[in-house]
Amino acid sequence: MKTLILLRHAKSSWDDHGVRDFDRGLNPKGERAARTIGSHMRAIGLSWDYAIASPATRVIETLEQASQGYGRRIDPDWDRRAYLASAATLLELVHEAPVMADSLLLSGHNPGLEDLILLLVPDGDTRRDQVEIKFPTASLAVMTCETDNWANVAAGGCTLTTFVRPRDLDPGLGPDAD
Repeated sequence: MKTLILLRHAKSSWDDHGVRDFDRGLNPKGERAARTIGSHMRAIGLSWDYAIASPATRVIETLEQASQGYGRRIDPDWDRRAYLASAATLLELVHEAPVMADSLLLSGHNPGLEDLILLLVPDGDTRRDQVEIKFPTASLAVMTCETDNWANVAAGGCTLTTFVRPRDLDPGLGPDAD
C-alpha cells in the first residue's frame, strides 16, 4: 500500500500586479494557514518518505511555513513540471516516484491537484464530494493506494482518507475571514 499526500499552496499575494504568476509569494493569511496545516500534519502523525513540489514561489513559501508548523523541514525535489500541472502530468510525477518510498508528498496548484484526487478516488465518497466542490488553498488530502509500486497508481484505485481545509482547523482561516 502507498500513501499519497497532496498539499495545495497557501493563499498568495496579489499586491504587486507587476510580479509574474510564478514569482507570487504568500500573503500573511496564507503563511498562517500553511503553518496551521503543518501543525495538523504533525498532530495526526503524517509523514512522508519522498516529496515533489512545484518550484513556484508560493509553493516554496507554503512548504517553508508548513515545515515550521510541522517541526520538520520539507525538502522536496523541485520539479518544474508540477507548476500549474494537469492531473495527467501530476500522475506522471507520481508514477516516477521511487518504489521504495511508501509515502509521497506532492505540493502544487489547482486545478491539477483537485482533478488528480477526482481521478484517483472513485465516486461515492463523502470526502471526495467535498473536494469536488472545492479544494481550497493550503488544503491537505491523503489517499491510500492499493499497490506496491507508484507506477501502478491508476484512476479509481485510491481511497481518500483525509481531507482538511485550513478553515476546518481555524475558522479565522476561512474565505470570509480577514
